[in-house]
Amino acid sequence: MTERKTMATVAAYAQTQDTPLPEYTAKDFESDQIVRWCPGCGDYSILAQMKRTLPDLGVRRENTVFISGIGCSSRFPYYMNTYGIHSIHGRAPAIASGLRATRPDLDVWIVTGDGDSLSIGGNHLIHICRRNIDATILLFNNQIYGLTKGQYSPTSPVGQKSYSTPQGSIDAPFNPLRIALGANASFVARTIDRDTRHLQQILKRSHDHRGTAFVEIYQDCIVYNKDAFLSMTDKDTKEDHILYLEHGEPMVFGKARDKGIRLDGLQPKVISLKDEGVSMDDLLVHDEHDRYGTLSDILATFQEREGFPRPVGVVRNIERPVYEDDLQKQVDKEVARGGEADLQALLEEGDMWEVK
Repeated sequence: MTERKTMATVAAYAQTQDTPLPEYTAKDFESDQIVRWCPGCGDYSILAQMKRTLPDLGVRRENTVFISGIGCSSRFPYYMNTYGIHSIHGRAPAIASGLRATRPDLDVWIVTGDGDSLSIGGNHLIHICRRNIDATILLFNNQIYGLTKGQYSPTSPVGQKSYSTPQGSIDAPFNPLRIALGANASFVARTIDRDTRHLQQILKRSHDHRGTAFVEIYQDCIVYNKDAFLSMTDKDTKEDHILYLEHGEPMVFGKARDKGIRLDGLQPKVISLKDEGVSMDDLLVHDEHDRYGTLSDILATFQEREGFPRPVGVVRNIERPVYEDDLQKQVDKEVARGGEADLQALLEEGDMWEVK
């Protein structure tokens, strides 16, 4: 009988291959496909930073898989010289879940957009987060449907004028961070397409996390929602509109580093460090390891509060049991109890009959 390749043996094989890991460069991850995004699209930046980051992750190219759904962002697998699946609308998390359950030696990335993941794919997104499957989700958020020509999306703000909301959207938008946190994702972060160094850092940190890593990436749609995040990317205004999160550090922001966040009861407040009697000791200190999510929940509400900066960086980073690990324990237990399974014997078990 051929040795059964369990998840553990497959993973062990991947780690003990005879040939050493090649010294990859960004060029090694570039496919031969013509990149078909609009000139100036923020997806170009994300693609470039991904190619620059992958060589530093210590993973073989043939063990790397990108899975996408439908949308502009979902062309991503074509442009990576790795394995990839361009799947159907909103179902990338489901396909990734099945792949991770059977091939834990593979490095799985999910590339999706705000429409693909939060509309038709919303159900699949929350379930991969709650199960804590070891995969990295990159949600490109441009607050619009780009591929289907400019309809408003689940993250479009109230008042957004689009081809499907000519008088302005009256739908309350989703806050992706709050959805991921509500589904108990063990790693939640946010970054921006134009902040290339920060984007690379977050890609690496999300990859290194064991469990579901959810990363929202603010991304500019040059055609249908240009400059949606201009206040957070323009060099003259961004420092007053972004709060860069650093674990263990007080929450300070502003061009002159003269503003901060203080907690007043359960409510955050923006305060000026220039005010008499106010010091750094008064400021809220970031704790990305807050297990119960009290602080991360507060941070996620900042985008809904007037006058608050958008938190950028790692919002939450905790350890939880990983789905594939627990699944393998169940498989091993049943094999120890009942022996190796025989699919053919199972199919022929019980009453049989022939159709002539």
